[in-house]
Amino acid sequence: MSAKQLTCCLDLMRRLPPSQIEDNLAGLLDLVPDLTEDLLSSIDQPLKVAYDAVSKKDYLLCDYNRDADSYRSPWSNKYDPPLSGACYPSTKLRDIEVQANEIFEIYLNLYFEGGVSSVYCWDLDDNNFAAVVLMKKTQDQSKKGQPMRGTWDSIHVVEVKLQGKKEKAVYKLTSTVMLSIETDNDSTGKVNLAGSLTRQDEKEYAFNDVDTHCVNIGKMVEDMESKLRQTLETIYFGKTKEVVNTLRNATGNSELEKRKNLSNQIGSAIGNRG
Repeated sequence: MSAKQLTCCLDLMRRLPPSQIEDNLAGLLDLVPDLTEDLLSSIDQPLKVAYDAVSKKDYLLCDYNRDADSYRSPWSNKYDPPLSGACYPSTKLRDIEVQANEIFEIYLNLYFEGGVSSVYCWDLDDNNFAAVVLMKKTQDQSKKGQPMRGTWDSIHVVEVKLQGKKEKAVYKLTSTVMLSIETDNDSTGKVNLAGSLTRQDEKEYAFNDVDTHCVNIGKMVEDMESKLRQTLETIYFGKTKEVVNTLRNATGNSELEKRKNLSNQIGSAIGNRG
């Protein structure tokens, strides 16, 4: 019965407004508390920001850096609030995590011109490992007199499986982007667009001292984010614009009639010349 309930909950969440995902998820957890862990691990929520007082840097919270009610900072590797017997990555994996955080902080500044990023790694069986790359950019133009606010949240989960002694690994990437845009002005009123997009990719790369795991993961995340952004821009926003224009023309019927008559006159004039 619990499996059927979980399927129904996930199906319901796909049909509810994305901009209210946190409130809707809280309501579901109240209805079916037995599915709390399953729902929290299956439903992506907008990323929350916390402050690491030790390293004096912001970091992102998610289910992958949580242990009980504490969250681990990728910068200081400490839990807040402090937790005894907490889970930590192995020493080797922690080195990869530190390098990945430095790389994606640069990536965020280059592509997003600021924001908050965090990378967390954890060990799997047979010397394999997994990592999650989190990025959040919030822009509020209303402070500058422009009626627009927007948030970009991206979650990239990578599972790395080593291929024997070949110094090759298979990287399985699952990426989710959550985007919300809100405008409010006199001409259009309040407009809120929000949604999420999930895609998967799997590739095999060789790894060595130059092409490290961080380099390979970075290439996949960069390519995936470019594809997701293009999909959002050309399909989702383009389709929304097409639907709105179908429902209501921005130009009045009289103006459209004038343009049609002018087009016919130009066509007739060109035909008479021929």
